[in-house]
Amino acid sequence: MKVLVTGAAGFIGFHVAHALLRAGHEVVGADNFNDYYTVRLKRARHQQLEANPRYVGVEVDLAEAEPVERLFRSRRFDVVCHLAAQAGVRYSLTNPRAYERSNLAAFVNVLEGCRHAVVPRLVYASSSSVYGGNTKLPFSEDDPVDRPVSLYAATKKANELMAHTYAHLYGLQTVGLRFFTVYGPWGRPDMAIWIFTERLLRGEPIPVFNHGRMKRDFTYIDEIVDGVLAALFRPGLDLCEVINLGHNHPEDLLHMIRLLADCLGAEPRLEMLPMQPGDVPATYADISRARARLGFEPRTPLAEGLPRFVAWYREYHRT
Repeated sequence: MKVLVTGAAGFIGFHVAHALLRAGHEVVGADNFNDYYTVRLKRARHQQLEANPRYVGVEVDLAEAEPVERLFRSRRFDVVCHLAAQAGVRYSLTNPRAYERSNLAAFVNVLEGCRHAVVPRLVYASSSSVYGGNTKLPFSEDDPVDRPVSLYAATKKANELMAHTYAHLYGLQTVGLRFFTVYGPWGRPDMAIWIFTERLLRGEPIPVFNHGRMKRDFTYIDEIVDGVLAALFRPGLDLCEVINLGHNHPEDLLHMIRLLADCLGAEPRLEMLPMQPGDVPATYADISRARARLGFEPRTPLAEGLPRFVAWYREYHRT
């Protein structure tokens, strides 16, 4: 099949595009290479994809309607995987307009592209952040998600509502995937595991928010990729789906730090801090729907995934 992957130079987009190419599909990868974090890392990911003759990279700002229209006119896509977005809960507190463009305007343009090109299925990235202030654990797709605690979360919930509207009005099949704390090789420098790795190697203190009373459902990238590919191709999905993709096993933040420090052979120094605005104390995915709809089954515990990230991190920084 011919697949459009937006955000192909991003962490998840890169891995999804790579898996699609390995499976024999043709991939068009779209990215704007913004400087939210180092563009060098994004270019390095993209260079790996461009080595495959079935890959075509397109540099485009999806928030601009005309270039997106041209992209959909120039090629016929069998399915679209929309992973491009402005990420980061904390960044949304100081840069709200980046989320207006990348998460709202861009999503409308992709929906319109799919609609007019009659794309059979759109899979898009939502987020566990939509659960906001919910306290019932684990988070289920049937739980109310009307209390976002960050603008980032609000834009992701808006994406789900917009997708539902296009499914209802135009028959565009949409599958929203609520990702839970994805980590692994080629990860993002703004994520805790990367930040903590840097600080441990430099002997710097690690900022630990909510005085360490934090739990995260850390999900290894390979599991996320399996879930995304199933969402792209699995038959029998409903016209409009929203599905959690998480490890289904929340870990104490302090436990993660200890495991990471052991991998690095470092002694952590912790700086205990209060909760940050926009953050939540715990995430925990109910994945019963993912199991039933996608055959999704996490298999990589944190104790296995962290050493893989550390091995990649050391290798990457030697280049």
